Amino acid sequence: MIAFVRGTIVEALPNYIIVDVHGVGYHCLVPLSTYDKLAGNTGEVRLLTHLHITDRDHSLFGFATKEERDLFRLLMDRVSGIGPKLALAVLSGSSVNDFKNNVVNGDVAALSKISGVGKKTAERIVLELKDKVGITTTWQAAQTNNGLAPDPDQLAQTDAVLALISLGFKQVEAQKAVQDLIKKAGADATKVTSNALIRDALRTL
Repeated sequence: MIAFVRGTIVEALPNYIIVDVHGVGYHCLVPLSTYDKLAGNTGEVRLLTHLHITDRDHSLFGFATKEERDLFRLLMDRVSGIGPKLALAVLSGSSVNDFKNNVVNGDVAALSKISGVGKKTAERIVLELKDKVGITTTWQAAQTNNGLAPDPDQLAQTDAVLALISLGFKQVEAQKAVQDLIKKAGADATKVTSNALIRDALRTL
């Protein structure tokens, strides 16, 4: 698995970016959000990647942020009928935060406006993300009240829970594992990062 590539952009179009890594050009399919962040960059860039392998093709998908890649994988893994091309279209047609808010609020109309999605697929996204893994509850809990800035400690816990859910664990067991780790950390809980929570939770689950 190729986790990321680091190098210089030699070509960038709205649907793909080619990164030169020590003389090897990596062709990465990207969403518009990633293109907008990286296009025109003349220095070294770091592109998070997902390698998708089929009998016919090997495709490398690139993302500017971890949130984009996590949502891409979540859509493919948790929503029936969504493959890499449609998952990429979702990211091109909506920001990660807008997508989460639309799913939490069950806004099928907004989701169906994304190119390639349509009403039936939008309904399936809302239904399956909610019923299969309960992820909308976690997203809803992560939303801030009255526009206040989120608590950094709570963000680390939320990120850890979402990462565990994306790995296939149930929401209840993911939340319990993270909460147990926070209790165990005691006074040092504010220093615990999301990566540390994920690593230690995987050891107990």
